[in-house]
Amino acid sequence: MGWGVDCGHMGISEDPADRRKDPRAPIELKVEYKKLNTFFSDYTKNISNGGTFIKTRKPLEVGTEFVFKLQVPRLEEPIAIRGEVKWVVREGEPPPPGIDPDHEPGMGIRFRYRDDNERLEIAQTVEKLMIDSLGQLVFSKLMGKGGGR
Repeated sequence: MGWGVDCGHMGISEDPADRRKDPRAPIELKVEYKKLNTFFSDYTKNISNGGTFIKTRKPLEVGTEFVFKLQVPRLEEPIAIRGEVKWVVREGEPPPPGIDPDHEPGMGIRFRYRDDNERLEIAQTVEKLMIDSLGQLVFSKLMGKGGGR
């Protein structure tokens, strides 16, 4: 998969309460992406099966679809994932409705998949990252998969 920026705006509106339907794990991974032939390198702050938050002082515009490379420990090659910017927080500006007023600058990303196989592959990778970050017991409880007492 090549990577670059497709600045198509999809105009999707969404209930802010729906933003966090997937459990998130606190994790910091290096993210690389390109905008208008300029490469950026930032860091994720958390990740879920549905998306991630990229900490940056130069967020892309809401609605921008782009491909980013996620550097994952213990993987030889970064994972290329298509995402869409769903919301941004800029320094000195109020955050969008439903976002903590003290939220750090960056952009909330929703993953976009080519097909069900890509969705499953990325979901399995994210699940592994969440287990590595949280531990199996906490992950199982968070995901409602038991975990025993």
